[in-house]
Amino acid sequence: MKLRQSRPGFFVGCGIEQRGQAPKIFREGIKDSRSIMEGEHKQRNWMLPPPTDRPVRVYADGIYDLFHFGHARSLEQAKKSFPNTYLLVGCCNDEVTHSLKGKTVMTDKERYESLRHCKWVDEVIPDAPWVLTQEFIDKHQIDYVAHDSLPYADASGAGKDVYEFVKSIGRFKETKRTDGISTSDIIMRIVKDYNEYVMRNLDRGYSRKDLGVSYVKEKRLRVNMGLKKLREKVKKQQEKIQTVAKTAGMNHNLWVENADRLVAGFLEMFEEGCHKMGTAIRDRIQEQLKANGNRRGLTYENNDNEEEEDEDEYYYDYSTDEDEEELSSGSE
Repeated sequence: MKLRQSRPGFFVGCGIEQRGQAPKIFREGIKDSRSIMEGEHKQRNWMLPPPTDRPVRVYADGIYDLFHFGHARSLEQAKKSFPNTYLLVGCCNDEVTHSLKGKTVMTDKERYESLRHCKWVDEVIPDAPWVLTQEFIDKHQIDYVAHDSLPYADASGAGKDVYEFVKSIGRFKETKRTDGISTSDIIMRIVKDYNEYVMRNLDRGYSRKDLGVSYVKEKRLRVNMGLKKLREKVKKQQEKIQTVAKTAGMNHNLWVENADRLVAGFLEMFEEGCHKMGTAIRDRIQEQLKANGNRRGLTYENNDNEEEEDEDEYYYDYSTDEDEEELSSGSE
């Protein structure tokens, strides 16, 4: 009998709609499914208790090619799994990795060195095994193995999951993956923009032989990159023109509305400026005329004084002795 919930509080089955609690068979089915899920969750997360008298030795392993922040975060989680943790990190060598997973970008020595420079790592174990064994765990006194919970396919054929044995003995410590970053994703980015990276290295001084590129391929890449740069310049200019046109269109109405006010304001300022200029010119002329008048007045006064001095200096008495006698007799 199929049961479905038509609306909150109602269950429909065999054409009968009931209100309230779900039928018993439905409740028992939910209970059974929950019990199964809880049992699987407990079994998946079953783990031995950690030691309390010494640091907990946690082991994490991987390839760690093109070491990135996703790797660092997983190691950080492993390091912080317990208050006092000693983190060992195993890294597979090139021979094992190339045979079971594929070619790496970095060599095993470079990958070992990258791990040694991660602050969360206490010890690096080179030539780590692909699948962990009890012998390896006992040798390095490993308490827990840290990794994300997703099954990791065992390419060696030993089992379905590389960490199947570790999970079965209660020594598996789950960590979380960092979404959006992985070595495969980084390689895909490089492959996707292969031509750009080739041109980048050519421009930096690498030869076409260093990059494994033929003469024709190099010339074709240079022509294509030149055309691409030209298209980008044209696109930028078009965007600038569109931006200017859009701005002009937005401000067109504002300019029309304020045209009269702007013109009136300009004329008022022009008239005021002309008035100030005329007043200044008039004042300047008056000052010049006044100065010229003062200079002329001083000239006239100097000339009058000179004439009076000349009259005093050149006065001569032309009267005779006879005239003086007549004047004196007349006065008597």
